[in-house]
Amino acid sequence: MTEQTTISILLVDDHAIVREGYRSLLSKQTDLKVIAEAANGVDAYCLYKECQPDVVVTDLTMPGSSGLELIGRLKQRDHKARILVFSMHQNPSFARQACRAGALGYVTKSSTPDLLLQAIRHVYLGKHILSTDIAQALALEKLGNDSIALNSLTAREFEILRLLVEANTQDEIANTLNISRKTVGNCHYLIKNKLGVNSDIELTRLAIKLNVVSLLDLTDPAQAGHY
Repeated sequence: MTEQTTISILLVDDHAIVREGYRSLLSKQTDLKVIAEAANGVDAYCLYKECQPDVVVTDLTMPGSSGLELIGRLKQRDHKARILVFSMHQNPSFARQACRAGALGYVTKSSTPDLLLQAIRHVYLGKHILSTDIAQALALEKLGNDSIALNSLTAREFEILRLLVEANTQDEIANTLNISRKTVGNCHYLIKNKLGVNSDIELTRLAIKLNVVSLLDLTDPAQAGHY
């Protein structure tokens, strides 16, 4: 009789209650085991180096360095890293950027628990998987000129765009992403050029139009950075 493989998992989410829910669900599976948890990208990166999990399950929006940045850093360190995004974002642009950064799967938090479990097992095997709502959104998406331009952004540019429209300064963005202020400035210019806008006001309006951020996120201080 073949011994069952146990898949070790690193959970990354800034909400302790959410992580507790993950852990409760996964602990009931004989082939899945949570070996580490992190509330932000920096801690997650350190834990990955220490624990070498089989699969990383991460949210995208966290304090400081985001899930997109984490995916990029993990893939740079270990090109075989198997990463599943589990996010509230149903905008297909986020899924596209996450996969472009190196994630194998993208499942929204409105999905059923069984789909999350299936996705973890698929990603462990190196297979790509999307939740039904994201797959449908990508398939049915009618790309206008603005959407085409948004998809031309790199994962790094997409992340800088998100931070810019949340009113972060270039210095703050540089510190968050651990890059130089000059790099942020260059990306800022490239982003406006690719999206065909001339000012940050136009950039913010376009980001809201394309659901990169919502108007509520930009007007509610309690939600800033946690949409």
